[in-house]
Amino acid sequence: MKIENPNPIQWQFSERAQQLQSSAIREILKITQRPEIISFAGGLPSPATFPVERMKAAYDKVLSENGKQALQYGPTDGYAPLREWVANYLSTEGTKIVPEQILMVSGSQQALDLLGKVLIDEGSRVLVETPSYLGALQAFSVYRPEFQSVETDDHGLVPSSIEPLAKGARLLYSLPNFQNPTGRSLSIERRLELVETCARLGLPLIEDDPYGALSYKGEPMPRMLSMNPDGVIYMGSFSKVLTPGIRLGYVVAPLPLVRRLELAKQAADLHTATLTQMVVHEVVKDGFLDEHIPTIRSLYANQCQVMLDAMAEQFPEGVTWTRPEGGMFVWVTLPKHIDAMKLLDQAIAARVAFVPGGPFYANKPETNTLRLSFVTVPPERIREGIATLGKLIKDQM
Repeated sequence: MKIENPNPIQWQFSERAQQLQSSAIREILKITQRPEIISFAGGLPSPATFPVERMKAAYDKVLSENGKQALQYGPTDGYAPLREWVANYLSTEGTKIVPEQILMVSGSQQALDLLGKVLIDEGSRVLVETPSYLGALQAFSVYRPEFQSVETDDHGLVPSSIEPLAKGARLLYSLPNFQNPTGRSLSIERRLELVETCARLGLPLIEDDPYGALSYKGEPMPRMLSMNPDGVIYMGSFSKVLTPGIRLGYVVAPLPLVRRLELAKQAADLHTATLTQMVVHEVVKDGFLDEHIPTIRSLYANQCQVMLDAMAEQFPEGVTWTRPEGGMFVWVTLPKHIDAMKLLDQAIAARVAFVPGGPFYANKPETNTLRLSFVTVPPERIREGIATLGKLIKDQM
């Protein structure tokens, strides 16, 4: 039976809900689904790297041998064998990570939300790089912090700029390896200085590391977690080295913090899918990543070089860009008078897409910047898209 002529509901959204904003990247990606668009916009791993057959075999084995466990509720902190694998993977000769420090999460984006929920109050000071990962800014913004932008240069975050901003700060968020959006990486010297500075100031340091394994040289930099496990919160993910569709990541934190994160996760979703965790453990437990990741590095290194060569040929003088040694992104700085958002409209009309740089800034956006991703675009399309973009930029010089 249906009620006749009901009064329309006057939705009263919370103040938090009213301030939620859509990701600029997600909105652009809706446009780039059109096949004629050459898209440098998405930070999506290349589907060519997805180990479909290995995943299929793992699902079959897990469901055949442990189906009832895989389809049941599980513990909030995660599937114990996978947590043990992560602990062993992250342990070094000088630093032992134990499974009790690890919380499995539904993608590292959930980790950012849980960290915001546990560490940030309204008005809390939060330090971020300039520019920073848009997804982190979006996740933390829900909790209404006061963002403080930490100085960066061509070599990434500048540790000496932290102390004047650190008083009362709840955390510093960093991506030291092939940063999204710039592709920059911190040197060993800067990592040590950053960890030492945060330790001296009593400032929790978040080390978000989705791209660390994707070094084109095959030699990942040392983790800051190993330099101070009592003061560094480490975030890892299987999205860039396996597949993003499984939505599986992890947080490594000192025990008092990881227990609070676990309670927050209980309230959010009880636990990450048991089946997914068991399948991933089945895939990685025997060293599969050691043979799989080099193929990803090789593909990305080749496509990055194609883009860098095309930019050198097609972009006019006065445009600068980063030259990453790993990861998925190139960061472009245009002359000051060119607005990347307006350039995007022209680029889409010419069937090319990118992400304007402004949304990556917590404060004072630099509108003459943009991010390019090369990993999902074949070399011939990279050359075509960069030639088109170069012509559009020249027209505005």
